[in-house]
Amino acid sequence: MSARPTYGRYSRGAADGTQRADGTEVADGEPGALITTDGQVQWGRLLLGPGTDFWIAAEGLTGWEELPGLESSDANRPAGHGGWPGTQWAQPRTVTAQVWLAPDPDGGPEAALAALLALRRATAVRDDEQWLAVRIHGETLAVRARVVQRVVPTDRQFLATRLARATLQWKAMDPRRYASVARRATVGLPRREPGLTWPLTWPLNWGTPGAVGEVTVENAGSAPAHPLISVAGPCAVPRLAKHDDGTWLEYGLTLSPGDVLEIDTADGTVLLNGTASRRHTATVGSAPEELFTLAPGATRLSFRAESGDADLASATVTWRSAEW
Repeated sequence: MSARPTYGRYSRGAADGTQRADGTEVADGEPGALITTDGQVQWGRLLLGPGTDFWIAAEGLTGWEELPGLESSDANRPAGHGGWPGTQWAQPRTVTAQVWLAPDPDGGPEAALAALLALRRATAVRDDEQWLAVRIHGETLAVRARVVQRVVPTDRQFLATRLARATLQWKAMDPRRYASVARRATVGLPRREPGLTWPLTWPLNWGTPGAVGEVTVENAGSAPAHPLISVAGPCAVPRLAKHDDGTWLEYGLTLSPGDVLEIDTADGTVLLNGTASRRHTATVGSAPEELFTLAPGATRLSFRAESGDADLASATVTWRSAEW
């Protein structure tokens, strides 16, 4: 079986991630892979900050640690003081950085031009988002964003000293900042314990331990996180439920051996084997995919099906802890 491609929020490789002691795995292709020290910023493959040709100015970043703008459905009381609190929704996040273009002074005009070309390529106009990662005090967080502004003053200072104070600005449509490491947990269908084998012989053989078909995942951040769920067959009418609020995702279809149903709860897509949409197979009572999130803290999940092979069928949950 060939490895699956890399998608926006998660690396969907084969089971080649790092295994943690709690049974979860670290997915490959993480944002901020080039960052080695505090104060560095990685945009795509361009590294900014200490040790690079692009110094972050003393003002640092604006819009990174601040809360994004908020939309509210608050309503004033028509006949009384105050009002009723409504739902709050975060607006897109805008991040601005003042960056000194500071190539090696011994490199001459060639080094200045090389740095300028690298900045141009990294900040070109593009439709798709990519990772913007920042490390502060040992913590690396990242957003999916696009460049919306680049200002490089071509003034006398730049021509004479090859130093320029540039302004870079990104816009992240999803304002949440995500952990640089994605985590993955897999759970199978419940399995009964076979018990003792008769006639009894010593030492007693209790058989293979059973399984309850449950797993706990932890969002270590302060914002709800949207997981990516992959259900592998064979099984019929797969269902993944959350214990904390009683919501579930369930689909009225049968997965054959080798079939994989991928539910992207952020984009609201349900794809069979990566191509065919199966969102319409959601059963009555199944939650809208976009509302199936992992709240901050631990979430207990259970995997069930009307029928299936307990040795082969499984549900894999991939997520990044999210911060405001």
